[in-house]
Amino acid sequence: MQELIAVIAKSLVDNPEEVTVSVREKDHLVVYELHVASADMGKVIGKQGRIAKAIRAVVKAAASRENDKKVIVEIV
Repeated sequence: MQELIAVIAKSLVDNPEEVTVSVREKDHLVVYELHVASADMGKVIGKQGRIAKAIRAVVKAAASRENDKKVIVEIV
């Protein structure tokens, strides 16, 4: 899942080498934190958050096949 988020984010930004994805897990919750350069933050979020919503939808759909945990993507 981390690779999926990283590939999507790297294709959107100007500085793909600064894209990192970290994971925090709790009981029934998995939080993926997407870190990008501050200059690329707007490109990952998009107008009115549309790109961020699309990334979250794709990750949620991919995660539903793997496990029964709730998945959250945070853009940091």
